Amino acid sequence: MLQSNIAHAAGPSAAAGTGSAHHVVIVGGGFGGLNAAKSLRRAMRRGDCRLTLIDRSNHTLFQPLLYQVATAALDDTTIAVPIRSVLAKSPAARTLMETVTGIDRAAGTVLIAGGPPVPYDTLILATGSVYSWFGHPHWAERAPALKSAADALALRDRLLRAFERAEAEPDPAERARLLTFVVIGAGPTGVELAGAIAELAHTTLARDFRTIDPSGSRIVLCDAGHKVLASFPDRLSAYAARRLAALGIELRLGAGVSDLDARGVILGAPEGEHRIEADCVFWAAGTEATKVADWLGVQGDRRGLVAVRPDCSLPGHPSIFVIGDASAMPGRDGKPLPGLGAVAKQQGQFVGGLIAARLAGRIGERRFRYTDWGQLAMIGGSSAVADFGWIRLTGTPAWLVWSAVHLMLLVSTRNRVVVYIQWVWAWLTYARGARIIVGQPGPDR
Repeated sequence: MLQSNIAHAAGPSAAAGTGSAHHVVIVGGGFGGLNAAKSLRRAMRRGDCRLTLIDRSNHTLFQPLLYQVATAALDDTTIAVPIRSVLAKSPAARTLMETVTGIDRAAGTVLIAGGPPVPYDTLILATGSVYSWFGHPHWAERAPALKSAADALALRDRLLRAFERAEAEPDPAERARLLTFVVIGAGPTGVELAGAIAELAHTTLARDFRTIDPSGSRIVLCDAGHKVLASFPDRLSAYAARRLAALGIELRLGAGVSDLDARGVILGAPEGEHRIEADCVFWAAGTEATKVADWLGVQGDRRGLVAVRPDCSLPGHPSIFVIGDASAMPGRDGKPLPGLGAVAKQQGQFVGGLIAARLAGRIGERRFRYTDWGQLAMIGGSSAVADFGWIRLTGTPAWLVWSAVHLMLLVSTRNRVVVYIQWVWAWLTYARGARIIVGQPGPDR
């Protein structure tokens, strides 16, 4: 009776009666996907299911600290863990490093590039989001974003190479352009990246060069909105703006991007366009969903997010779940849940638990409820902001909370120890050890 119930609720593979354990396929090895997999460990040990996790990378990445890799504070290996090592103690779980190209719902298979389709009984799509350049995809080459370890290393190379080129540049105007860094987007990622660039330039590199003075670098943070950290309360946003200014960061608010070219960025504002000559422009402005809606043949919202039922399943398809940044779900207040790692993590745990309960014969209706534990943002200079609703912190207390939370959320104990040591060393010495250029210069370099 249990197997027939599961086959009815799941996809065609189960109904076909393959005779094997219920097959759960997870696409995406981030917060949502890995937490779903972990929640299925007990079911796998009981033999109720087997698991396949598909990801384009062989590692899971702690994206909130990518900006520290990009600014030479951390090495990329300190925030990444091989997916296989996370699932190593679950013999019923396997990992495929493949690129998904589509979903065949009728056949109950995941289509992958260059390989046979992967059949599923239950499917979890946890593919996250990608950056959006607001209808100008060609801007991505001139204003790269941070989504992967490769992105962070390329950005780090670009930053460090700008200082090296400025050291050898005889023309003062060109040297000033090389030492101008523009960050587009004043949300948490943009604020943290701008603050880290300021620390790198004003403290870490201050004594490393002979011709240039890195501490005189110009860092510009711009946003089409009229406040930094728009999702934070006004008091915390105002504090962040003051701290950024104290770090020497120039704020350009109410100024959206009109155009980008090889020599800089043009900002639009009510008073007219303004051009900033800059060699390094970085994008932290907006995101959109991956191609999940297209894969499923459904209509996404304006950002491509897929609307899901209260249990995170696709309407009409109880065996398909969409979680994290790829899904659109209202919270308790009726507003859409934010695209945060905390949401993906809790949804992954919920869906994994729901599937395990189904496999154990507990088929009752369940609804996902997001618990908002607050939001944090590092500003720089041992300063941060923290909003927990019932308490709001700024400065060093918020920075200590930020540090503790991020250490706790790292996947492995090894990563926590290494990151903690590097942070303590950087705090004591103002030194960053990962100041290595590893890539080759581009054609315009």
